[in-house]
Amino acid sequence: MTDGTQISSHAGKNRNARTLAVLAVLIAGMGGLTYASVPLYQLFCQVTGYGGTTQVAAQKSETVIDRVVKVQFDGTVNPALAWSFKPAQRSIRLKVGENGLAFYRARNNSDETIVGTASFNVTPDKVGLYFNKVECFCFTEQVLKPGEEVDMPVSFFIDPEIADDPNLDDVTTITLSYTFFRAEDQSAGEVVAQANAGNLVGDVAGGTITVDRATNWGIVWGVAEATVERKRKL
Repeated sequence: MTDGTQISSHAGKNRNARTLAVLAVLIAGMGGLTYASVPLYQLFCQVTGYGGTTQVAAQKSETVIDRVVKVQFDGTVNPALAWSFKPAQRSIRLKVGENGLAFYRARNNSDETIVGTASFNVTPDKVGLYFNKVECFCFTEQVLKPGEEVDMPVSFFIDPEIADDPNLDDVTTITLSYTFFRAEDQSAGEVVAQANAGNLVGDVAGGTITVDRATNWGIVWGVAEATVERKRKL
């Protein structure tokens, strides 16, 4: 047995052990803790790739194999969100393990600043366990001002371990789909709107975000509250 085969086998065993561990936690929690059902379901999907849920990779792929796959892109918008959203490219072809970069174009067609959030999946569903995103606009909420149009990147690769799964031998095309929704919490949009109007505000819950790509305004979010500062471009 070669070193490469040993490494691949070891990685596969680790993946299976992790999946079994999550399943055990889910089964143990079925008797109670109803309030935790959604987080547990999300964890289950992330670990198993159930329903085409993609994975998150901490770093780019360093291993490329000869197998070529076509990745198609799809984008839709929930009717409650006054945005247009579509892929900037229809598809790309790349080798398994090769690092890919694609863009989606979004535009706010309304007269208000809006916060949007994206759901996602890949088809066939069984590919989800091997589709890894390194960076993606879907990791955080997106804030667009009235009439603003932006290109949103997604960096990804297909895990070379897919070659060790005979259930995936028939996969030659993968479709990555996103749907944008209006976020329930619109406080970030209110902060941006007030900043652009010349009002300094704070005490808004949120994470780290830098907004306003065209003016001298910058918004720096803390863990528990937001601080808005006027910044001059260098």
